[in-house]
Amino acid sequence: MLRFRQARDLMRKVIFSGAFLTTGLASALAADPTGDWQVADGVANIRVAECNGSMWGVVAWEKAPGGRDTNNPDASKRNRPTLGMPILIDMQKKAGVDQWEGQVYNAKDGQTYSSTIRPIGSDQLEIQGCVLGFLCGGETWTRVAGPIPSSPSNTMAKSAPKIQGAPKTSGAANPAAKTTGQKQAMAVATDPVGDICLIPDIARFAH
Repeated sequence: MLRFRQARDLMRKVIFSGAFLTTGLASALAADPTGDWQVADGVANIRVAECNGSMWGVVAWEKAPGGRDTNNPDASKRNRPTLGMPILIDMQKKAGVDQWEGQVYNAKDGQTYSSTIRPIGSDQLEIQGCVLGFLCGGETWTRVAGPIPSSPSNTMAKSAPKIQGAPKTSGAANPAAKTTGQKQAMAVATDPVGDICLIPDIARFAH
């Protein structure tokens, strides 16, 4: 009987510990705003990542490719593509809550506004602010990819600089290296944004 009670108590402890770890993992994931999020009307995906302690978000995909930042008050930026353009700017975590506060750039009028982001569960992100005309006042985005490790451990973009200047080789070609290069080139082609922390507009601000 004593052994039975001991085994039962041990089993309860194991179950409790497992439930605690599972709950903790779910909570951590729920509070992570990083990843790719599709806006409510589906016209764009926004990639959110942590860069030097702040959250940043850029346009990672457009339903209508080829957009330009034509309303930017800085004339030198009016021809820059909206793909890869910073939208969520230097968002800092608010103490005690799973909420980040910073600025949001609205390419529709070229203005920057105060904004907040707040994860809802693991698959939704609540945005307050006004972005690109498809987000005014606030809406909820839906996760399509992520979360993303903090840069520079973010592997999505580590290969991007290497693709552009492939090393020259001498002698017989290495089929394995060629295959790897093709895979990397394909990854860059399907994901032209990569690690958003390497985007110049973010790198200059965050470092």
